[in-house]
Amino acid sequence: MEFSIFSCILWMILTSIAIHLISSSRKRPNFPPGPRSLPIIGNLLDVGDKPHKFLADVAKAHGPISSLKLGQVSTVVVSSPETIRQVLETHDHVLSCRAIPDATRFSDHEQLGILWVVPASPIGKNIRKFFKSRLFSAKSLEAKESLRGAKIEELLDSIRESAVNGEVVDVGAAAFGLSLNLMSCSIWSMDLADTNSEMVIQFKSTFRGVLEEYGKPNISDFFPVLKKLDIQGVRRRTAVHLRKMFDLIDEMIDRRLKMQESLDFTPKFDMLHHFLNMEEDNDEVLLDRNQIRHSILVSDTAFIFFTKS
Repeated sequence: MEFSIFSCILWMILTSIAIHLISSSRKRPNFPPGPRSLPIIGNLLDVGDKPHKFLADVAKAHGPISSLKLGQVSTVVVSSPETIRQVLETHDHVLSCRAIPDATRFSDHEQLGILWVVPASPIGKNIRKFFKSRLFSAKSLEAKESLRGAKIEELLDSIRESAVNGEVVDVGAAAFGLSLNLMSCSIWSMDLADTNSEMVIQFKSTFRGVLEEYGKPNISDFFPVLKKLDIQGVRRRTAVHLRKMFDLIDEMIDRRLKMQESLDFTPKFDMLHHFLNMEEDNDEVLLDRNQIRHSILVSDTAFIFFTKS
């Protein structure tokens, strides 16, 4: 066993050296300026446990556009508001393709998830149009304004109650709970404050597991040659959580379809409603059930990240 581990480590080192030597002999692309990097590992050690501070120092030294070498992956960092606006608005069609984290490679999620779909593809264009016209339109956002206000008021009431009782408030947990509740109400009108529901308990636990795995630095993302090995087991653990998430999403879709069959059903006009009631005559390419599952999963994750930031 010890010999096999030593052989694996030795193989990694030799492979990384070989890749570094080959890449060094090739003509380098014209990247923006950036800090000096070490052979093989690049700037990984520079990032440290305070990446925000390191990136701020890089911006001061090299300007609003700089480059880093994270392992064997070249990365361009954009830091000023003006430059970010150009990237996201003016040149979004050129710069909208994203590096796909190894943890997402399960059940074709890297091909069907909203974040990873090629924007210029038919499904990419269709999903962008769908989100713009149905979910992020001024009318849709205004309709959910009272709901957002109510959830924020619930959080404030909880904090006030803790203050009266002299209890410590876990700000991180409170912010995560608020984001999760806003997301669940917007996507499928489910109130995660109901702690007696087995589905709610399972959803919270599984979703937190997905976020934790997504947030871990993964050596496979910095050294693509090692992806197949999944050395840290991130992809394996994420696959377990994603399988559970897809089962929960399927259960919610089936429950909503059954509710819609009832004559006294009142439409909820949440994300799930729009996904299940897309119209062919509205120039929309209908999504199949598998595409809807992956789109909802990415929407869950993106909603949490954007609300927390």
